[in-house]
Amino acid sequence: MRLPHGEGYERVKAIVKRTKLATVCEEARCPNIAECWGGGTATVMLMGEVCTRACRFCHVKVGAPPPLDPMEPIHLAQAVKEMDLEYIVVTSVNRDDRPDGGASHFASAIRELRRESPRTIVEVLIPDFKGVEKDLTTVAEAKPHVVAHNVETVERLTPTVRDRRAKYHQSLRVLEYLKNRPEGLYTKTSVMVGLGETDAELEQTFKDLRDVGVDVLTLGQYLQPSQYHLRVERFVTPAQFEAYKKLAESYGFLYVASGPLVRSSYRAAEFFMKGLMERERLERLG
Repeated sequence: MRLPHGEGYERVKAIVKRTKLATVCEEARCPNIAECWGGGTATVMLMGEVCTRACRFCHVKVGAPPPLDPMEPIHLAQAVKEMDLEYIVVTSVNRDDRPDGGASHFASAIRELRRESPRTIVEVLIPDFKGVEKDLTTVAEAKPHVVAHNVETVERLTPTVRDRRAKYHQSLRVLEYLKNRPEGLYTKTSVMVGLGETDAELEQTFKDLRDVGVDVLTLGQYLQPSQYHLRVERFVTPAQFEAYKKLAESYGFLYVASGPLVRSSYRAAEFFMKGLMERERLERLG
């Protein structure tokens, strides 16, 4: 990967630093930061930098998080407007300490973003909110363009890879509920490989995701962020990633991004969604 540089990257970096935005691009040490920041996309993290869950693949800090900042949605929307982003992904830590898991905070951020930057596509990458439909509804009714929730891994490995409160079938139910809502949201999820899964388990995961109507799938290589996290069991070759892509596409996803450095927020997938929505807009006008 090339080192981060360029006018677009430096401009976004300066605004992020000045506005004190927390970005997954930095917190999760994403290898694609140069491509995304330089190309008009970014992923920001709401509700602080401390998570209430301890997933064994994730580099985000774990502990007792601070109180929510009620001005954060407004400050986020102002910063995104200044950055003039084409596509913004808004995610968060898990906030199981909050009665609604932070759903109302998410919804406020979505509404502010859509008001301040009406041409920016807003994707939210949400926690499972413990599967509570009322909280999922709160987010959906704010009308993000895309709503993502990651299953992360195959069913067998879920108890090992994710926090004990994050369950495979609960994540599937979250995605199904959001897809079936009247807002007509696009749904998206991500799976890491290299954690010990088998090809048969991956194929079953693809089937499970399509059975609940997931539109977009991203597949990427798990990389161990520190010596305290899960070990990498295998490094998947580019040829195998291409085979996984073709297999997943055979199940009918609208788009599959598959490669070693693909992440849940990945510019190629976001570029596809942007193009899809532009076509839909033109069809409505024509």
